[in-house]
Amino acid sequence: MQANQLPMQRGWGWLRDGLTLWLRSPALLSFLAFGYLLVLLVISIFPLIGQPAASLLMPILSLGVLNGYRAVAAGRKVGPDVLFSGFKSNVQSLVTIGGIYLIASVLVLALTALADGGGLFAVMTGGNVDDAAITDSSLPLAMLLAVALSTPVVMAYWFAPVLAGWWNITAPKAMFFSFHACLRNWRPFLAYAIGLMIFGAFIPGIVIGVIGLLSPTLATILTVPLPLILIPVVFASFFTSARDVFGLPDEVIIAK
Repeated sequence: MQANQLPMQRGWGWLRDGLTLWLRSPALLSFLAFGYLLVLLVISIFPLIGQPAASLLMPILSLGVLNGYRAVAAGRKVGPDVLFSGFKSNVQSLVTIGGIYLIASVLVLALTALADGGGLFAVMTGGNVDDAAITDSSLPLAMLLAVALSTPVVMAYWFAPVLAGWWNITAPKAMFFSFHACLRNWRPFLAYAIGLMIFGAFIPGIVIGVIGLLSPTLATILTVPLPLILIPVVFASFFTSARDVFGLPDEVIIAK
């Protein structure tokens, strides 16, 4: 797999193009994004097996979401059932990707115990946590360690579902190429992260805060549509980033 190396400003473009794509079919694309989250939430409720099962199915469902966004981008008509279209594409590799991601995430949390004695691990896994552990000064250090260790894991996962699903390659190769592509494009990903913080948190927070000084009720009402727009647009940016970096199996995409 050949990953394009993009200029830094394309990271901003992923969000802009994601918004443009969402506006082409907001109802369907919002359904896919929130349907994905709802299905994983329902699965994870089941004791013992719920959370591992949700992790294993996450790449399959995310591929279904991106299949829907890809169809809208190409002008094709699809229905809500496209959410489950990932079950038709290289399922074994997709489940393996979910399993590797699950194991790596657990290992990251386990390693944070070196910093806080297991407090963060207990918080993230739903274990019994006392107030002293939450207020422990070592918890922020454990969180920083978790971010540092999980970053390579996220890089290996970011493009892996689409690489396995659209190009039919094995899980190890998909995760390797995903990591390499993210590393090769660290500049646009930095711009992308900054854009998410500015437009997804900083600016809305200021606007809602100012409105809250005038009308707390109105400010509360305005907090409702924000995630309804932001979450589908972020999912759309996943598609636009994959399209820019790897293109699509049946067409060549020239980055702008």
